Amino acid sequence: MRISSLAVILLAGSSILAPADASAQAKVSSLGRYSGYGEARYDGYQRSSEYVTMRDGVRLAVDILRPTKGGVVATERLPVLWSHVRYQRGNRAADGTIADFTRWMGDGSDILIKHGYVVAAVDTRGGGASFGTQQGFFSREETRDGYEITEWLARQPWSTGKIGMIGRSYLGITQLFAASEKPPHLRAIFPEMSVFEWYPMIYPGGIYRDDFFAHWQQLTHMLDNSTSGEWFSRKPGQVFPVDGPAGSAQRDSAIAGHAANRDIFEMWGGVKFRNSVDPKTGKQIFLERGPATYLARINGSGVAVYMQAGWFDAFPRDAVLWFNNLTVPQKLVIGPWFHGGNEGFDRNTERLRWFDYWLKGVPNGIMREPPISYKVISAPEEVAWRSTSRWPVAGTTAAAYYLSAGRSGSVDSRNDGTLAARLPAATTAADSGRVDTTATLGPGTRWAATYGGNNGYPDLAPNDARGLTYSTAPLERAIEVIGHPIVHLWITSSEHDADVFAYLEDIDPAGHSTYVTEGALRASHRKLAPAPFKNFGLPWTRSGQADVAPLPAAPTELVFDLLPTAKRFVAGHRIRLTITGADRDTHHLVYPAVPPQVAIYRDRARASRVVLPVIAVKP
Repeated sequence: MRISSLAVILLAGSSILAPADASAQAKVSSLGRYSGYGEARYDGYQRSSEYVTMRDGVRLAVDILRPTKGGVVATERLPVLWSHVRYQRGNRAADGTIADFTRWMGDGSDILIKHGYVVAAVDTRGGGASFGTQQGFFSREETRDGYEITEWLARQPWSTGKIGMIGRSYLGITQLFAASEKPPHLRAIFPEMSVFEWYPMIYPGGIYRDDFFAHWQQLTHMLDNSTSGEWFSRKPGQVFPVDGPAGSAQRDSAIAGHAANRDIFEMWGGVKFRNSVDPKTGKQIFLERGPATYLARINGSGVAVYMQAGWFDAFPRDAVLWFNNLTVPQKLVIGPWFHGGNEGFDRNTERLRWFDYWLKGVPNGIMREPPISYKVISAPEEVAWRSTSRWPVAGTTAAAYYLSAGRSGSVDSRNDGTLAARLPAATTAADSGRVDTTATLGPGTRWAATYGGNNGYPDLAPNDARGLTYSTAPLERAIEVIGHPIVHLWITSSEHDADVFAYLEDIDPAGHSTYVTEGALRASHRKLAPAPFKNFGLPWTRSGQADVAPLPAAPTELVFDLLPTAKRFVAGHRIRLTITGADRDTHHLVYPAVPPQVAIYRDRARASRVVLPVIAVKP
């Protein structure tokens, strides 16, 4: 599987999502299809740029793209869509070519401008041509800037005062933070691939995902400290100055100040627990910088939220948690995309439907549709896209698949064990082995995609060989797994701790192993607690410093969920659960020179298993 992406800065589908021919139907408004509700009245845009001064005197660089027709700028007041951009709002290539904000919006995104929207892009403080410094992402100062920019845009003579926000990843998360400040003129947002709480992303199950921060720090440091750096396409370029004769000098002065930006890798590498305190601010960092902390304020804002997510993105769990906890008007679409992807889905048309409704009052029926649309991986195209009013979806059954002996019957083997629907009969049974610290899914993962790296998983068989695997018999009929798989493992470790990585895989008749989803837990972080938000009853580890405890010598149960998925396993394929003790290319290794010996128990009293949310597929 290989899906190309520019990841953090750029945002597979079905023929039903192709844009409709406006001449064929008078009025069409459904997922990814929209015609007859207004025409593209404009054919271009005019760009201007200036500084806007914040409450503390910091000046932020703002680009304004106003619609034009025949080269003449629109004179009427129009609604405004804007993005708070961490990675440079614009760039000038070495040959003088301008690459402006439209690149952030995706191919064909000028549909919004042509249909009568002003589009704006703002460099965050400490980024691009803006002054100030960034003291770690999503600071309270940056969030307050979101309020001020929204209200500044609402006051402009070309604005109707109805403001929306767009963007993905960092640019999606800033929308949620802006909403938490309750700007009076912010009506609707369209955040794509956005986090809910930071701890499971940075320390999943207590394991530091250091690869992400090493690369993200390198990337942003390069952007913040050079007047001739690169943007994400890796083309040499130059940060846009604002307009005017002093623009270039102002830009250079702003960039010089970015040298004081905080070291992100250092900042997040030193806060190992969910209640860790940032030594520079004295505040619990995961609370202060976590969007979910401000859930009540976001709900109180009344801002309508349309979220886009991907089954292979870093944040599919986050997306459904947002859906479960938001009380504002909302919609959610989830497809088989990596971070930044939207292949086969007409995102820009969907944005147009959304903002036409909320910013222009167009009665296009978008809010009468079921709030969730999702695509089932490997299902036939004609039935792959589904809609639902709830998550988890109706009709799923919790099906337990128990870890059992391999075909050879060995109890101390790396041979393929089995997943069986029956509780094991054995009174004592375990599989054991020394942790293989070379285990890895490689550099092209859902996590690498978040910082602009490769994505698309290879055959996982080489990694399977570095762990313990358990597979069903070939399926007699297709089943669908839609929701949150949950893993229960009874383990011991010679070091009284272990990192556990679990992968759900699809094995075809030739033995090719396809990645489906994953989860992880450090055994010392196993203590469960009630989540401080509605989380579908999933296991939630508090991971406070006082909660961490070594594994006892006796077998101990670990319980954790895998990232949600919507996947059809077809007849003749097998479902596999692979357990490893490391993920070398993505997560920090903490083992001693001689890694621990770990045992997984699978007998009647200590029944290790994976519980899948299953829907039977009719023949």
